[in-house]
Amino acid sequence: MSTHNLKSMSEVINTLKDRGYTLDFIYRDNKLFTSDKKKSYNAEELTIVGEYRFEGDTDPSDEAILYSIESQYGDKGTLVDSYGVDSSPELEKFLKNAHYNETR
Repeated sequence: MSTHNLKSMSEVINTLKDRGYTLDFIYRDNKLFTSDKKKSYNAEELTIVGEYRFEGDTDPSDEAILYSIESQYGDKGTLVDSYGVDSSPELEKFLKNAHYNETR
C-alpha cells in the first residue's frame, strides 16, 4: 500500500485528478467501466499504479482503499473499494489479474 500524508480521501482524489486521473471507475460483471459506461476494460488491460488505504476514526465501516489505475490505452482514473469485512471478493479477484506498477 502506498503511504500518504494527506488527511482525507477527497484530498488524495483531488491530487490524483491534478495528475491526470480524471475518470471514475466502477466494477460490474467482471469488468471495470468508466462512470458514464462508455468504456469498459478487462483486468489485463489495466495497471494498478497506486493504492491508498483509509481508516475511519470512529467507524470501522469507513475503511476504504483508493486505487489509481491506468489502462493500456492511456485512460487514467480512480476506483474506491471498502476493505475488511465489507470488501468485494469479486473485485479483489479481478484486480489480481491486473498489472501492478513495479515502483509501488
